[in-house]
Amino acid sequence: MSEFETLLVDERPDRLAVTLNRPQARNAINLAMVRELHEVCGALERRPRLLLLTGADGVFAAGADIAELLDRGRDEALQGINSRLFDRIARLPLPTVAAVDGYALGGGAELAYACDIRLATPEAVFGNPEPALGIMAAAGACWRLAELVGGSVAKQVLLGGRRLTAAEAERFGLVAEVVPGPELAAHAHALLDRMAKSSPAALRLTKLVLGAPGAHPVADDLAQAVLLESADKRERMTAFLERRRSS
Repeated sequence: MSEFETLLVDERPDRLAVTLNRPQARNAINLAMVRELHEVCGALERRPRLLLLTGADGVFAAGADIAELLDRGRDEALQGINSRLFDRIARLPLPTVAAVDGYALGGGAELAYACDIRLATPEAVFGNPEPALGIMAAAGACWRLAELVGGSVAKQVLLGGRRLTAAEAERFGLVAEVVPGPELAAHAHALLDRMAKSSPAALRLTKLVLGAPGAHPVADDLAQAVLLESADKRERMTAFLERRRSS
């Protein structure tokens, strides 16, 4: 993978650990970062692996780059510059984890919402202040946040300007766990380690079925049919039975 201007990438056999790295701008998401995150997505689509996203210097991402947003108009909105990226991240084949320290605001919050699981430090803050700047949270927050925390809390954030502390985010189910800052990376990698022990095909199909709209018993059946025929399933279940017999 090429050298990046706005990202630090730790590439491992089963995962990519990606750090948003624009500390001088509190890791604000600019066009260069969008392009580089698309490159990361391309790598994960070609060779599916787990993804960990975090931010440098005690901030996840304090929004989109306001200087760039100021010059955007209707045509840029219709291109869905951030929304297309976040949707691509949400649809990556294998699970994604956001490890959030400090601010996750505006586009930074929407990037975290697009991940499958979020961990946070006590200093984490989630919010969408876009209406105060004369725009809306148009990169997924208006529907992803409601799915994650319910319509009432989403309205408090998106309409009322409420910022969620880490404790509130955990209580509402937005965050899976709050851990001390020095332990965040270790906890995130431990979560990925647990995932990496599972069947990649099972994780991939489970994620597809979870993301399918509405009730989907047929999708469940078809996905399970694929997995029940796999050599991986046979090896894993045989090993489980052998361990039980020997215990």
